[in-house]
Amino acid sequence: MAKEITITLCRINFIKEWRYDVDPEQIAALAGELDAEYASIGVNVRFDGEIDHTVEVRGYGDLLNSIRLRSSEAGVGNPCLGHVIGESKECNFLDDIKRGVSRIAFAPEMIEPDGAFKKVCHNCGCGC
Repeated sequence: MAKEITITLCRINFIKEWRYDVDPEQIAALAGELDAEYASIGVNVRFDGEIDHTVEVRGYGDLLNSIRLRSSEAGVGNPCLGHVIGESKECNFLDDIKRGVSRIAFAPEMIEPDGAFKKVCHNCGCGC
């Protein structure tokens, strides 16, 4: 049975002057590319669109928390992208989503467990 990874985008409320252009169509296209790339190794990737949960975004770290990555694999749950990848080095949203999907697909053991000693998320509601 194939592993299924679902990318979900929360509603974004920019609460400071900082902005980042988030295009759901680009995220959907990325999911399609990843699905085609990973299908031969038993990983399906899809974009589920936006959910009715709002994340307040003050900067790029909060923006990472607007993406949820859900896996059909037991024990992974529905973490936000910030929890999966930690700090972003390049602040490239689509590259960071790809990195997060790759980690969920191939190295979920590298995701810090809930309650780890560092704070990753702010107010996304994922529980980390």
